[in-house]
Amino acid sequence: MKSIDPPVATRKPKELTLHNHTRIDPYFWLREKTNPEVIEYLEAENEYMEHIMAHTKDLQEKLYEEIVGRIQETDSSAPIKYGGYLYYTRTEKGKQYSIQCRKKGHKEAPEQILLDLNKIAQENNYAYLRLGVYKISPNHKTLAYSLDIDGAEDYTIYFQDMETGETLSDRIKGASYSLEWANDNKTIFYSTQDEAKRSDKLWRHSLGTSQNDDELTHHEKDELFNLYLGKTRDHKYLVLALGSIETTENHILEAGRPYDKFRLIHPRETGLRYYLDHHEGTFYIVTNTDDSKNNKIMTTPTINPEKGHWKEYIPHTADVKIDGADLFKKYMVVYERENGLRTIKVIDFTSDETHYIKFPEEVYTYYSGSNPEFDASTLRIHYTSLTTADSTIQYNLNTKEWTVVKMQQVLGGYDPADYETERIWAEADDGVRVPISLVYRKEAKMNGDNPCLLYGYGSYGSSVDPAFNSSRLSLVDRGFVFAIAHVRGGGELGRQWYDDGKFLNKKNTFTDFIACARHLIAEQYTNPEKLVAIGRSAGGLLMGAITNMAPELFKAVVAGVPFVDVVSTMLDESIPLTVSEFEEWGNPQDQDYYNYMLSYSPYDNVEAKNYPNLLVTAGLNDPRVQYWEPAKWVAKLRTIKTDNNKLIMKTFMGAGHFSSSGRYDYLKDTAFEYAFILDVFGVER
Repeated sequence: MKSIDPPVATRKPKELTLHNHTRIDPYFWLREKTNPEVIEYLEAENEYMEHIMAHTKDLQEKLYEEIVGRIQETDSSAPIKYGGYLYYTRTEKGKQYSIQCRKKGHKEAPEQILLDLNKIAQENNYAYLRLGVYKISPNHKTLAYSLDIDGAEDYTIYFQDMETGETLSDRIKGASYSLEWANDNKTIFYSTQDEAKRSDKLWRHSLGTSQNDDELTHHEKDELFNLYLGKTRDHKYLVLALGSIETTENHILEAGRPYDKFRLIHPRETGLRYYLDHHEGTFYIVTNTDDSKNNKIMTTPTINPEKGHWKEYIPHTADVKIDGADLFKKYMVVYERENGLRTIKVIDFTSDETHYIKFPEEVYTYYSGSNPEFDASTLRIHYTSLTTADSTIQYNLNTKEWTVVKMQQVLGGYDPADYETERIWAEADDGVRVPISLVYRKEAKMNGDNPCLLYGYGSYGSSVDPAFNSSRLSLVDRGFVFAIAHVRGGGELGRQWYDDGKFLNKKNTFTDFIACARHLIAEQYTNPEKLVAIGRSAGGLLMGAITNMAPELFKAVVAGVPFVDVVSTMLDESIPLTVSEFEEWGNPQDQDYYNYMLSYSPYDNVEAKNYPNLLVTAGLNDPRVQYWEPAKWVAKLRTIKTDNNKLIMKTFMGAGHFSSSGRYDYLKDTAFEYAFILDVFGVER
């Protein structure tokens, strides 16, 4: 095979002056998305990537077949009872997208297909298709849904008559992520975005009218804030939530009176966050008021919802974080987090009795299911662990009975008894204990010779909980230890865990991850020649930082759509997310933040030294992490690094932040990443 040299991105360096900071950027020109030279360069990188990975084609195909071979290709979700119908989603073998369906009354009733994304993609020749909002009118006669066709997250809203299947003439273009029905079944509220992809406007639309006639009901002018629209679980109120990372403000509107004005609950106070739901004349508010870092729950009457009328219902505790609550007619369900694990508390409104749901494993997680009916006596959740496949659970709030309604099928002879899970703790540089979740085959010997994949994220307070992934078995069954580093900056151990990994504490995220890697090596789970790190987006920032700080610990690093050009991005307020994320990373117009960001920004800290083997991905239409960040990082690494290890970049030229949209294409992406890892480790099978 003819050899192909890696692309070289040469241009005259550009001197940038942004907010009084002058910087020299030799690869700034890669931002010019409409420049044919930029597209040519990205395509040359893809060609080079294909060349380097060509010898793994058989391995990629084998891995893909393994991964697909474990899933039930033709399958259906557990139906959800709502308004006299059973709603569910199903898939068909060979088809990329899900099919949304319902049956009237009972499971033996005829099926009605509501939305078939496969048909839409085929009829319009879409290479990319992602469903955004999916909202059914209160009378179950009209469906509102939105579609993104290129990964740029610019959605168009469509409406469908659910009785005839007819697509209505209404079209709403440029929509964002929020949509809710008023209770009159003809009025819709939806959000749109500004040029920086910030949800800033809320509109009112009436079915059968033009988008040009829609009324603007709120314009959020503060660039720190985004707007979101929700509905209380009893369907009585629309809730307009205006939020930055650190502060929220809520307005309410009776869902049956859509032409009234939204009413303010409490004006924004810097650092005050509150989220509300409604139950029989009372708002229940999850909030951090009164220095309640891990949140408390307050109540207030609907007629006087201002903060001065809030009364404590569930107090704050230092070791238990309240993540949220669901209100049913007879029960409150409180979602909590303690010692790194998610728990659920149930409160009976009638008797005031409280109990906790018991989970069957020591290391597990759950996520909320759909619970649309307010007067239901059952709770739908999804339970999983590193060895237990996703299980749809129906929990009876009256009898405390736990029923597995459906468990994800894992084909190919999978037996969870063949695997071991652990929760171990590494010690960070400052003495803080950092949890690590592990899974591996039971016969594995901890002699330091196991390949290991260490995953991390560590930003926005998002928790990476120990959930099952059948694709992962292709590595674990080849002897890998799979590990999750629950580093600071995430939310696994409460709000303080998040605060200790953001702003001027951000480096704790990186040093925690490095401490986890060192611990796995010291305890002989693996060794540096068999350790691979992986992370995406803000987790890609983590990957970039650890490759600069401790490249000797890792044989390979996979950085998906990585946020690596921190300083330039945070100095440019025209880029989506920049201003709103001042409350995550800090504002570099402040000299202290500028210096701190500059000290860890992966792009700015590339040095002339050896780096691990690197696979980097980008999405040309990505609005969250612009494609040029990974492209610039890779170009700089090519010029400066001193090793001969692999460095390849895969750019999805017709997609955005989430790579391929079709389920089979996405699994091919996974097989590609696994093939890269196995090839680096010399595994050919």
